[in-house]
Amino acid sequence: MKKSTHIMPTYKRYPIAFDHGEGVWLYDTAGNKYLDAISGIAVCPLGHKHPAFTQALIEQSQKLIHTSNLYSIPLQEELATKLCQDSDMQQIFFANSGTEANEAAIKVARMYGHNKGISLPQIIVMEGAFHGRSMGSLSATYNTKHQEGFAPLLEGFVRAPLNDVAAIEKCLSENSGIVAIMLEPIQGESGINPCTASYLESVQALCDQHDLLLILDEVQTGNGRTGKYFSFQHSAIQPDILTTAKGMGNGFPMGVCLIGGRAVDVMQPGHHGSTFGGSPLASAAGLAVNKAIHDENLMQNAQRQGDKIRQALQDNLADITAVKEVRGLGLMLGIELSIPCGELVNLARDKGLLITVQMDKVIRLLPPLIINDSESQLIIDTLTQLIREFCHER
Repeated sequence: MKKSTHIMPTYKRYPIAFDHGEGVWLYDTAGNKYLDAISGIAVCPLGHKHPAFTQALIEQSQKLIHTSNLYSIPLQEELATKLCQDSDMQQIFFANSGTEANEAAIKVARMYGHNKGISLPQIIVMEGAFHGRSMGSLSATYNTKHQEGFAPLLEGFVRAPLNDVAAIEKCLSENSGIVAIMLEPIQGESGINPCTASYLESVQALCDQHDLLLILDEVQTGNGRTGKYFSFQHSAIQPDILTTAKGMGNGFPMGVCLIGGRAVDVMQPGHHGSTFGGSPLASAAGLAVNKAIHDENLMQNAQRQGDKIRQALQDNLADITAVKEVRGLGLMLGIELSIPCGELVNLARDKGLLITVQMDKVIRLLPPLIINDSESQLIIDTLTQLIREFCHER
């Protein structure tokens, strides 16, 4: 495959290009078939070539693609109502990506602090977090590899270990300008690291006690992936700010920042904006995804298939000492090894399975929510064989 010299080299791309897809399957330009167990990195919950989603885009593109947020957009208002009902939030800002959604969340927190007379509002963020690559969201991100060369970063972020309530209490005692706590219910990019329900509930209690905003980044965990519409709904909490993106457009660029509780009406006209956010075409895409998630029982399927894959891999790999843990929720799963396993990406692709490896040692699975029993079994069988052979050879 000839490599373009005109694309900025910000990605290390694999030597493969895809021509078309259907369901959970992708077909490369040579006609080879692959089970897409990463969904474009949690972006395609409906898989590829979903009939109702495709038809919704066709119909809307023939009517109206863009007007701008200077005018009312009925489809945007309809989608906002549905997402607020699904999350029990009250207001919504439409953006084009998870990074933009998180940037909006950070701005809301800053304005919230300034409205309280705090000159340098600070946000507690978690070690291992990934919130995006813009300057604000990058500053909230933990991995120094992503930050190298981009200093000075945005100030106003205080870091704490995940699932450590005492560490948050220490941050609060040492910093008088804390206005919010921001976290992912399950950290995706750092290797599928879930927050415990008790931890989330304790964080909620600290936010209530100190009048802080609870910001949940559900860019990757939202839109049915973990078996609930949003992952926080597995616990007894309710955020003030909730962001999501990825799966909400099934490949159409979308992101939202949802507002509730203490954050309602913090932002006023002129405080933020987006040229393309929530366009008629984007809103039609979001509505089609939302409808399919509900009508096709995809949350229930995500829970059932995820439980099946996780339990089978736990059982099949129980005797492999190099397999430390199989973890996750719904169809957001990680298999952590004690040895680097980046080679498995290529080995799995050679077997017709698309996966990623995070932090050198964690195999990440993010299959489409439409996956069926036989396709789940194929993931189980392929990975069981590959991991056993890989670990045995080493």
